[in-house]
Amino acid sequence: PALSYTWIFNNNTLDLREDSRRFVSQATGNLYLAKVEPWDVGNYTCAVSSAQAQRQVWGPPTALTLRGDGAMGEYEPKIEVRFPETTYAAKGSSVRLECFALGK
Repeated sequence: PALSYTWIFNNNTLDLREDSRRFVSQATGNLYLAKVEPWDVGNYTCAVSSAQAQRQVWGPPTALTLRGDGAMGEYEPKIEVRFPETTYAAKGSSVRLECFALGK
């Protein structure tokens, strides 16, 4: 069944239609924030719903806080691959491979 992901920020549904800094992946449910601002600080809660099951479930809230020194530290480049080592596909079919990179 198809799932739909929504994020709640401080008890209000995030409206991301006009937002160029925040994005919710409907494939994974992940919320991405670019260039965090002081007004982004607060509690974020993921809500997953299924129209077929006519049900919505909320996860626990996650607090976002800013570091006092403004630094995020140094991170070694890291690549997360989201598919098995071997992927099989029928000729003429489509395949989707996802990867995500972090680094500074």
